Amino acid sequence: MKKHITILLISILVFSLVAGCITDDSKSETDYETLEVNSNNFNEDSQATTATYGMVTEIPKVYMTTDISPEGLITVYEAMGRELTGNVAVKVHSGEPGSEDNNYLRPELIKDLVQQVNGTIVECNTAYGGGRAETAMHKQVMIDHGFTAIAPTDIMDEEGEMSLPVSKGEHLDEFIVGSHYSNYDSWLILSHFKGHAMGGFGGALKNVAIGIASANGKTSVHSAGAYDDVSRIWSAFSNIPQDDFLESMAEANGAFMDDVGDNAVYINVLNRISVDCDCVANPADPTMADIGIMASLDPVALDQACVDQIYAAPDGQDVIERIESRNGTHILDYAANLGLGSQEYELVILDA
Repeated sequence: MKKHITILLISILVFSLVAGCITDDSKSETDYETLEVNSNNFNEDSQATTATYGMVTEIPKVYMTTDISPEGLITVYEAMGRELTGNVAVKVHSGEPGSEDNNYLRPELIKDLVQQVNGTIVECNTAYGGGRAETAMHKQVMIDHGFTAIAPTDIMDEEGEMSLPVSKGEHLDEFIVGSHYSNYDSWLILSHFKGHAMGGFGGALKNVAIGIASANGKTSVHSAGAYDDVSRIWSAFSNIPQDDFLESMAEANGAFMDDVGDNAVYINVLNRISVDCDCVANPADPTMADIGIMASLDPVALDQACVDQIYAAPDGQDVIERIESRNGTHILDYAANLGLGSQEYELVILDA
């Protein structure tokens, strides 16, 4: 992952800026390195640029706090400087039923931020069966896991689905989402960052590509567009090349970004970082310490920064193995090549 920092330093020299530096940010109980581009080298007049969804912009900021608390979530949200307005969707993972050990983000952690933005917690049904495959069951999970106690909730594909056009990429022509998607003006993509059995890791990009998709949409993304209907999901993508799946997730994010424009923010919480997704009812226990909360207006930069933190951690070997065994970082390379965001970023530490 050092290559991204190297690329950034070269970019800075080209534009005759003061050279960036990589600093260690030690934490007493979790002795991990923080990969940081020194914020003193960048300001509002910085000429360092990068391509973000077809436009030249300043290198994006990724904000970080080690305070994994309701206050920490509000701190990173406010640091981004983008107020979500209108009818706000808060996309979280509702967690699988059947285990108290599941690692989904708990309502008591996210409550204050969800209520501050006056948000509705949104989800879509799964395509693999289980306790969230039908709306009635999924609503019960929302109740059982405490989400309905803190905010309105919405299973977005309860009444069908709709399509967003995919304008960039090689695999998808459309991104199929729940029909209630159109009810929302702004989006808070609030993700639990962890490993994933199919994607290698799950963060903001996965939370959009799979989480906002209806059951048919999930099938389409998993099969890189080669599907007939949801009943054929497993046979449809069982032989799909891994990189095609990862690229399809990136393309789905492009459709989302085309539609929402500047009306979205992205937050990843790096706690209880198991090698398994929250879609596993009994995930493997975490083998690494909690890291913190990270946020950005750029989902590619955000997921890249989170991956960099995993690689810098002294106890991240299990999650790194999961990422590499699925070629998980390919989604970041492909998304950046499509212009969806930047793998270069300025890391801004918010801890006092």
